Amino acid sequence: MGLLLLLGMLAAALVLLGPGVLGGLRTGDGWWRWGAECTVETSEGEVGLDRDEAKLATTAVALSARGMEAPDTSGIDEAVLQRLADGPPGDAGASLACRGSAAADLPEQQLTGTGLTPRAERLRRSMTEVFGDQSLGGFAPGGVGQGHGAESTHYDGRAVDVFFRPVTEENRREGWLLAHWLVAHAEDLDVQYVIFDDRFWSAHSSRGQWRDYDAPEPGNEILRHLDHVHVDVLRGDPG
Repeated sequence: MGLLLLLGMLAAALVLLGPGVLGGLRTGDGWWRWGAECTVETSEGEVGLDRDEAKLATTAVALSARGMEAPDTSGIDEAVLQRLADGPPGDAGASLACRGSAAADLPEQQLTGTGLTPRAERLRRSMTEVFGDQSLGGFAPGGVGQGHGAESTHYDGRAVDVFFRPVTEENRREGWLLAHWLVAHAEDLDVQYVIFDDRFWSAHSSRGQWRDYDAPEPGNEILRHLDHVHVDVLRGDPG
């Protein structure tokens, strides 16, 4: 009797919550996982990953793309690795998303000699370790004071632009390799926003889904972030 009552309560709760909650539970291999931290859209359906799996998968794919030795990914669904490496069929785009988790106890930081805050400099070094030398911009020794929007995090030394020029299908797919890696590692690197290819991801979003980016006019390749990945780190509390 007690079991029947429990099952009835569960069924009623699912009806009230609606079918959307079920989509958040089911992974591509048919098993159920409550609140997977990250998800990857594959040809076989949506697959849930925990944060460590997402970090491992995106790092392995990035290193393999450079012809470097990659870590062991034998415990990760091959369909996940294939989608992260190749991107969606037909047109480049977002495949991996992770729940946002913005740390609330970080101290505010000032510019260093590179024109970046220590957090942003750590991010830059971490990208270089995995992706090698990249075409970077959006910062300069002493800081930058123009060329970006009025409230831009570039002026605080908290943002880096990574360029993938010209805008081609191949470069877009390479840009998404980096964008996915940044989202997977956002918690470790205090990433706040990732913007690329008319889409953006925010650490302030508990769902952590990619959303459409509303670029300011005139809406060119630069302002729409078609030719570069923008990534910035959290400001921190001035105390």
